[in-house]
Amino acid sequence: MDKTLEHPKFLGDLVAQNSAKLTEADARLLDILMRDPIRAAMNNGKEVSLLAGVHPASAVRLARRLGFSGYPEFRSYLQSNLVRGHGEDFDNPAARIAARLVRAEEGELLSTILDSEIAALEQLRNSVCDADIRAFSKSLRDARRIFIMGRSHATSLSALIALRLRRSGYDAVDLAAAQGQFAETAMTMREDDVVWLLSFRKPATVMVDLRCIAAEKGATTLLLADPHGARINPAPDHQIAVSRGGAGQSQSLVVPMTIANTIILDLAAIDNGRSMQALETFRTFRDSLPARLDR
Repeated sequence: MDKTLEHPKFLGDLVAQNSAKLTEADARLLDILMRDPIRAAMNNGKEVSLLAGVHPASAVRLARRLGFSGYPEFRSYLQSNLVRGHGEDFDNPAARIAARLVRAEEGELLSTILDSEIAALEQLRNSVCDADIRAFSKSLRDARRIFIMGRSHATSLSALIALRLRRSGYDAVDLAAAQGQFAETAMTMREDDVVWLLSFRKPATVMVDLRCIAAEKGATTLLLADPHGARINPAPDHQIAVSRGGAGQSQSLVVPMTIANTIILDLAAIDNGRSMQALETFRTFRDSLPARLDR
């Protein structure tokens, strides 16, 4: 059995439980560990002792006073806390990277990332159904214009969705790429338009503002999000919320990209040949362009 499971979940609780045993050197070490949990989970005992300005063996002594067999076991406890995240949203990018690194065995980082991506994709089978996909594709099919908005990591997906929809014959606007003309573009929104929001980790203010604009205009709102990004009010007309991976795992962009690709493929299946005809027209036009132009 993993001995770290016998200890309190939080380092602060572990320290309080053993406070009577702790020395001045222990206090200096704990100050380092609590102020910088990322470094604490990554460094060995000698490195942490050096940072605290204490004897190299002090970290081992601290670990034993806290009930561990040695510093390696104590560090495993710290790493486990970092990886689990204890319900945190992992807003600190350094913490997210460190958590992924401690999950990986040396020389197996790629395998760890691949396993994380595969696990995230597998859970799609149980969290998204064909009816969810069809609700999105039908809304897109019937739209006069489609406004797509993503921030941070979602900007690349926003650009890809807009590109694919335009090539499929739909009037699609990537609002993430039109920040300088946001007001001018959003002003043209009508009740027969669709707003497609992409929200990961937590909703950006602009997402909430755009949702309110869509509600005022009477436009249909679609939301593709992870659980942390799904908290948008008023609620969208149609929503797909799916995990992109747990704390310490790769926060997959493959998952929302797979959903977006499926929606666009389903759109082609229900729009009476509009997508297929537009794609053929685009291919013919692109092939006719002079070689000097960017195709």
